[in-house]
Amino acid sequence: MSDQVAAREVAQEQQFVERVYARLEESASAARELAREGHDRARLGHEGGLVERDAMVHHAARRIAELDAAHEGLVFGRLDLRPSGDDVALGEEPRYVGRIGLRDAERDSLLVDWRAPAAAVFYQATAAEPAGVVRRRVLRSAGRRVEGVEDELLDPEVEGAEQLPILGEGALMAQLSRARDRSMHSIVATIQAEQDKAIRAPVKGVVAISGGPGTGKTVVALHRAAYLLYSDRRRYETGGVLVVGPSGVFMRYIERVLPSLGETAVALRSLGEVVDGVRAVRHDEPAVADVKGSSRMAEVLQRLARAAAPGAPEEFGIFWRDDRLRLDRRQLGRIRRQLMNQGRRNRQLSRVAGMLLDALWRQVRSERGRERGREAFDDDMLSDARFVDFASAWWPPLAAEEVLAWLRDPEVLAGVADGVLGEEEQRLLHKAWTRTEGSTRVPVTGEALTVEDVPLLDELRYALGDVPAPKDDADDLLTAEQGGIDLVELTTASDREYAPSGRPWRPATGSIDDDGFAHVLVDEAQDLTPMQWRMVGRRGRTATWTVVGDPAQSSWPAPEEAAAARAAALEKKLVHSFHLSTNYRNSSEIYAHAAAYAGRVGLDADLPRAVRSTGEEPVVLTGVEDLAATTRSVVVDLASRVAGTVGIVVPAARHVDVNGWLASWPELADDAPGARAAAATGRSSADDRVVVLTGLETKGLEFDAIVVVAPEEIEAESSTGRATLYVVLTRATQLLTTVSA
Repeated sequence: MSDQVAAREVAQEQQFVERVYARLEESASAARELAREGHDRARLGHEGGLVERDAMVHHAARRIAELDAAHEGLVFGRLDLRPSGDDVALGEEPRYVGRIGLRDAERDSLLVDWRAPAAAVFYQATAAEPAGVVRRRVLRSAGRRVEGVEDELLDPEVEGAEQLPILGEGALMAQLSRARDRSMHSIVATIQAEQDKAIRAPVKGVVAISGGPGTGKTVVALHRAAYLLYSDRRRYETGGVLVVGPSGVFMRYIERVLPSLGETAVALRSLGEVVDGVRAVRHDEPAVADVKGSSRMAEVLQRLARAAAPGAPEEFGIFWRDDRLRLDRRQLGRIRRQLMNQGRRNRQLSRVAGMLLDALWRQVRSERGRERGREAFDDDMLSDARFVDFASAWWPPLAAEEVLAWLRDPEVLAGVADGVLGEEEQRLLHKAWTRTEGSTRVPVTGEALTVEDVPLLDELRYALGDVPAPKDDADDLLTAEQGGIDLVELTTASDREYAPSGRPWRPATGSIDDDGFAHVLVDEAQDLTPMQWRMVGRRGRTATWTVVGDPAQSSWPAPEEAAAARAAALEKKLVHSFHLSTNYRNSSEIYAHAAAYAGRVGLDADLPRAVRSTGEEPVVLTGVEDLAATTRSVVVDLASRVAGTVGIVVPAARHVDVNGWLASWPELADDAPGARAAAATGRSSADDRVVVLTGLETKGLEFDAIVVVAPEEIEAESSTGRATLYVVLTRATQLLTTVSA
């Protein structure tokens, strides 16, 4: 096809794109006017005006955000369909597909939202089953400028099809060859048929997406979240969508995808951030993580939640009228068990004083005491500081962080772990929760929580219940509804209450009653520990789910235990399974190298077909004497050969050292010739392009080039080190080098 024809086709598409952007601006202006009108309604001076204002402003703000997000790559697809009648020629009624739907001034469809049923054929039509599509075109754009088009002729038998220009070498291959940056991008223009089936799967139940490395599982799942928000916006915006990923690095990598599709009613949280008000980034060493992640910890924590608070009084005595009243350890134990059998610990605060008073009143024998009666007895006790102080100390409001800290005492840990955890496992936990100061070990402070501690904290939140807020009015101590005395009115609740992180569509309260979402998306699901499954499962008891994973990439050593916890979290919901079989990330040379490693070490890996070849074989350097110098040479070379990102993957023990190496390499400084050349060609700065990560941190990420430092150490880091190294070897799209000492 001549350059002249290509230029003409691009110019025609440019005209249409300019028309769409003009309509987009009109729609944005209308939305802003609606917002102004909504604010004016507040001046009506009555409640109805305020309600109208809130509704109008909310609708306008959402529409403005949607229109703003759609600017980049607004129009990306065109369908030339089989003519609908004899008076219509092929190509006269094209259907354009974009990030959002737009209508013209006459309310006719101008642009079809990619999630709409009318757009499904854009992704599902094939040459074998064209579904009425004669030509499918993908527009390649930069901002508002159309830079090129990629065509596929799906039904050449239709009359006039031979007259349609067919341009380009394939939109998908062009996209796969694009340089990577530090963020994941949407694939809305190049979704493939098997991916589209998962995106548009039935809403109810669980959609399970599996597949080997590079098959697009993550980005397909994110597009499914956008599809659900489009198909049932009221449900999913009101209830919220929770996206859970393995790390903060991963969440930052994917954070632009949904906003670029016009969706913001989504909470993106790493496993260390699932609990409101808590953020953990540090990981325990593998042996400790294995203990904390085991489902056996649930039994340990349930015992802990039922245990007496350290230092709580074990008996109480008081003289009233002519009787000496006493509660000993046995009696208090019986009352404790009765309270715990009625529900979560903190929710029994209103019953505690009443049950203690009942036990004491039964001991009143004197005639003078009986004559005064129960009401007088209660009044006297509740006005006596000795009783109030005892009751408050015996059954205090307890925050989960406070109770988890009890386990730093080896005696407490041994008591609740007896028969559940072995001595070595207890030793590992004690070591993890304390640090050495001089010749002694002292507890680690709450700020040092690890990612593996967060599910334990959440387990205790649900076992204990919310910490009640202090009440302002302490005059009426009797709670008629519950028939007891509320101790929260007698004492001050813990000041370590959970601070809500907030959600833009539904303010969080920090309460366990506000943890549920309408949809939960779990990525890298094969890595979740049983305790993490319990934590995530609580957020999705009434939700629909999308679960994404590849068992061969699992970093959890007990897959059967995790499978049982996953099944419990999903609560027998109907599962729709989708398997992705094509590797779009790696070159065939890189994936052949990774697949050979998987076979050599005995991983039962799902081996997708890589569709792209670069002619660049992976480089394996062994017996290296100067690891730093060789790594430096390799990184500088790779950075000069690729336009995008370079990942340096290292064992966790070397992470700090290699970061230091990188900072000292002048060749990669922003003012170095290579960096200036990168900037001149539109690349990111060297600082943006090169990053040092551990093996686990690479989960879900991709880079133009990867340098693996000391792969044998990554393999030896944990019992699942081979799976981790397999993941690392599948992160590169173009170039891969391993450097071994």
